[in-house]
Amino acid sequence: MTHSRDDIVHTVTEIVHREIGIPVERLAPDLDLRGVEGADSVKVLVMISRVERTYGIEIEDEDVFTLRSINDVVRTVEAGLAAAAV
Repeated sequence: MTHSRDDIVHTVTEIVHREIGIPVERLAPDLDLRGVEGADSVKVLVMISRVERTYGIEIEDEDVFTLRSINDVVRTVEAGLAAAAV
């Protein structure tokens, strides 16, 4: 199954909204999630876990806390999907 970048952005945005509780209208793709109130490390780990399950990929532990924005997560998902397709 192929996923368009727009679909991935939409899905990741919805996951961030559900797991961290930030209103969707405040979630720009380049928003630095590290500075958002309520985005503690536990919520970030739960969010990443949901992204991994949604796309059937694994994000390396050392990479998780380097992800700053939805765009970073989207690029990581795209890379994981591309690697899985090989």
